[in-house]
Amino acid sequence: MTETLAYIKESLKDLYPPSEISSLVRLIMERVSNIQPHHFLFCKDKVLPEAEKNRIHEIVERLKEMEPIQYILGTADFYSLQFEVNPSVLIPRPETEELVEQVIIDNEGKKIKILDIGTGSGCIAVTLRKHLKQASIIATDISTEALDTARRNAKRNNATITFIQTDILNPEKAEMDIPFILDVIVSNPPYIKEEEKIDMERNVLDYEPHIALFVPDNDPLLYYWHIAHFGKKKLRRNGRLYFEINAAYGSMVVEMLEEEGYKDIELIQDLSGKDRIVKARK
Repeated sequence: MTETLAYIKESLKDLYPPSEISSLVRLIMERVSNIQPHHFLFCKDKVLPEAEKNRIHEIVERLKEMEPIQYILGTADFYSLQFEVNPSVLIPRPETEELVEQVIIDNEGKKIKILDIGTGSGCIAVTLRKHLKQASIIATDISTEALDTARRNAKRNNATITFIQTDILNPEKAEMDIPFILDVIVSNPPYIKEEEKIDMERNVLDYEPHIALFVPDNDPLLYYWHIAHFGKKKLRRNGRLYFEINAAYGSMVVEMLEEEGYKDIELIQDLSGKDRIVKARK
């Protein structure tokens, strides 16, 4: 096994920082050979089967093309749960775990109806269903492929969720497709401007779905504005709105929500100190 570990590190040393290589090594050995990091020393003389060596070689070759390890392995961890991921959905991020945490803290024990707009892999909806036992969860997306993935993730994690295909940018359609009065709307919508592509890493730009990432340069609040308008019609009085946001537009989102009549608006920083979450009350 020592030889295999050296092969992975040597193959990736010019492409990834040392800390990321260490994480990749741990993931590969766990998923392919079922060897936990704390067993590496005890297994250093272990001879890996040819099938495992071949699978590791395939993974390394794809990593050299900057393909995300989560897509290669087909799964990603989120809030202590495991989700199927593929190029039709974004890879769940730690910042989104912080968004989910806010929703859980504010609504624990309540019998409420929650809508997740732009569900993607379903990581937000499924996690909320697992932790808010009294809540009923509806999840929407415009993408058929994303909804198929989200349904599989709900089944994988034994979570009962109502899935609806709709387009939040088409208000009349969205209002018809989602015939519910809601207590909470949560969304991690597209929020990266097209002009920001120049600074993005290849593993995101080349592999993750652009429909879930980008907004027009001249309309960075496109989705937030439409969701806020939808919320004014569908949220109960004092219902809550939760957004993950582009760190550059926190004050703009707050100002827009104020203009739309929302109250108790909070701008919350993530663990890196960046503006990342906005929550408000109707």
